[in-house]
Amino acid sequence: MNLRINSEFGTLRSVLMHRPGKEIDRLTPYNKDFLLFEDVPYLEALQKEHDTFSNLIKESTGAQVYQLRELLIRVLYDKDILLRLMRESLNRSGLAHMAEDILERYSTAECAGILTAGLKIHELKRKIPKLNPGELLDYAFAIPPCPNLYFQRDPMALTPGGIIFSSMKMEGRQREADLLRTVFENHPNFKDHVNKLYPVNGHDSPPSIEGGDVIILSHEAVAIGNSERTDEKAIYHTAKALLAEGSVKRVYEVHLPQKRQYMHLDTVFTILDENLVLTYPDALNAVLQTSLYTLKENNGEKVTIKREVLKESLLTVLAREIPHLEVLHTADGNPDYSMREQWFDGANVFAIGPRRVISYNRNIHTNRALRNMGVEVLEIPSSELSRGLGGPRCMTMPLSRARV
Repeated sequence: MNLRINSEFGTLRSVLMHRPGKEIDRLTPYNKDFLLFEDVPYLEALQKEHDTFSNLIKESTGAQVYQLRELLIRVLYDKDILLRLMRESLNRSGLAHMAEDILERYSTAECAGILTAGLKIHELKRKIPKLNPGELLDYAFAIPPCPNLYFQRDPMALTPGGIIFSSMKMEGRQREADLLRTVFENHPNFKDHVNKLYPVNGHDSPPSIEGGDVIILSHEAVAIGNSERTDEKAIYHTAKALLAEGSVKRVYEVHLPQKRQYMHLDTVFTILDENLVLTYPDALNAVLQTSLYTLKENNGEKVTIKREVLKESLLTVLAREIPHLEVLHTADGNPDYSMREQWFDGANVFAIGPRRVISYNRNIHTNRALRNMGVEVLEIPSSELSRGLGGPRCMTMPLSRARV
């Protein structure tokens, strides 16, 4: 497997997903904000909707759907890796010294569940009755859960030049990125195919960047959102690595308002074909500035790049990178329906092939507009999936696509 992707819409060959699990049941009205969630979904219904989604991908494309839990268990059979992850996960509660005791009492599969769904003190006491948790109460988390883990787009990104391993803005999500990086750097199916672009070697606390901010524009260009979750310094280092690698010639930095509704660049637009972009018009108009990075020098030992602030709109940039560009607005531009459907990520559809997308069934006006443009729209139920305020693209990390 090449672990490089040269488009957003080439026919899907394989994809990484995470079926929601016990980590969702950890959410309550009182801790959801702390756990970076905005609602309390019903797990069983959420799982059914997610199963429908993953089955639809397999049935409509024949693509292989990798499940994170299965990959993680395979990697955790290496006890050194498991011990490291367990210690790091226990650091926040001050219980890192308990890592070896936990590994003695829990199976590898149980440990995989702990690393994703978390562990409470009273649960740990069942295995270790004489546990001294210090000042932690029985219902405190020894390891907090990762309820956002079913949004697999954020913890990493594949580009034409290799993999960006995310440095998550919010501390509560950093373990998600750590888990994915551990899987891809150690799993026998992937470890020999990883060309790491970010973080830069030697950077212990790298600036934040998240996968939802990375969009492949063309064979020669990548766009990265400077957003609430992705920092300018991270974009600079990523652009430098991409341009030095040579697979692309241009990296655009798209400045977004620091607001929740523009959290990532893929809430602004998604690319569905060689010449078709779906966008939420208010978001496209909200772009504050676009900058361009290009290669200045690469003599093998020294790489320098230059940055130019462009005096043109993002739409102009897209039109230059995407010949004969057609732009479709969510809900076909109807302001009321567009606003309503963007709340449920109307622009965040998942392209499984040229002009073939998977979309939430609730976004009826956007789906109708897509079909009127000749796009095949496959719908999935979304009553629970949409509560996380992420769309079908957010829930998928393509690992292989047909080259276009």
